[in-house]
Amino acid sequence: MNALRAYDINIVGLENKRYEYDFMSDNTFFAALEQELIRTGNVQTHVVLDKSETMIRLDFHIVGSVEQICDRSLDEYDEPVDTRQMMLLKFGDHNEELSDEIELIERNTATVNVARYIFEFISLSLPMKRLHPRFRDEEEQEDDIDESNVKLIYTSGPVIDEESENKDQPATDPRWDALRKLSDN
Repeated sequence: MNALRAYDINIVGLENKRYEYDFMSDNTFFAALEQELIRTGNVQTHVVLDKSETMIRLDFHIVGSVEQICDRSLDEYDEPVDTRQMMLLKFGDHNEELSDEIELIERNTATVNVARYIFEFISLSLPMKRLHPRFRDEEEQEDDIDESNVKLIYTSGPVIDEESENKDQPATDPRWDALRKLSDN
């Protein structure tokens, strides 16, 4: 936990104004968090702290890269990270997480450790499907299927194509028209 002390921000005695902090996170940061999602990486975090009487607003800008393991090939690759996030810390009687962006902290809190927030924001910026960059082109090609080569196998509704729209044929079966006239009355 000593490696994470560098991420402490003393809020006692701060005036109600704006402050800026910079943090560098490397392999020791990710190892100190005792998690398995990210083992190595190198990210730089710029934090803007805006203190007022009732709360503290923390704006994070995190840039860098973290090492990931491809789900398909199990190869290691560097995933770029570039995210902006915001966190509100409101002063209250007890500590409580109200939502993903808002937390209550006690009024007599001396320091705020931003390491957990940095890690959470990095984790949220990572894609759910971890693919090595060499496989991403294949995925995009699968998503961009050429419509002219697609063959319709089954449909539950009437098939309307350009040829049938140009003809003067009714779109519905004329036998149903008599029933529609009855329901209109």
